[in-house]
Amino acid sequence: MVIKVFLASSSGSTAIKKKQQDVVGFLEALKVEYAQLDIACSEENRMWMRQNVPQEKKPSNGIPLPPQIFNEEGYCGDYETFFDAKEDNAVFAFLGLPPPPGSKEADQAGIVQNGTHAEETNAENGNVDDSIEVPVEERNGNSHSDEEQAAGEEEEGEEELAEEDEVMEEDEDMAEEEEAVEETDEVTEETQAPAEEEEEEEEQEEEAE
Repeated sequence: MVIKVFLASSSGSTAIKKKQQDVVGFLEALKVEYAQLDIACSEENRMWMRQNVPQEKKPSNGIPLPPQIFNEEGYCGDYETFFDAKEDNAVFAFLGLPPPPGSKEADQAGIVQNGTHAEETNAENGNVDDSIEVPVEERNGNSHSDEEQAAGEEEEGEEELAEEDEVMEEDEDMAEEEEAVEETDEVTEETQAPAEEEEEEEEQEEEAE
């Protein structure tokens, strides 16, 4: 598969020149093999580029400007779509090429050197990610649940003892209140008895007079 980059070597637009340099420089940095096709010096290249850019990808005037990128006969995109793929670390996907092992794009895709996903490789080799938490019940049987049950029973026993203590305290309070009432009644009776005797004596004295 050959990546084709259509350029205009004699373009008078500074913006176009900069975009072309960005595309070429980034492809070289990624060590991607490509072929430069100059549309300024070859009418054939110009016509081929214009005819093979999809209609929906052409600008409103219908004339696509360089740089335009192809993988063989397949259209990849223009500078804007290339730039977006560059920002997303998806240039190889944009070009229709497999990402090299160890690249950011390969890491994001979960691809290792043998072309399989890292999760599949780990599963085949029996290497399970230690970071995945396994419930205690699954690792140690029912030990965790037994401990929780014992702790729950202890809490229930403590609650029952606390309730009994509260009942006993309430009974003691009631007993003290009853004793206080009885003492009050006794004091009242003792106080009333002499008073009644004095009233009777006074009545007898009045009658005697």
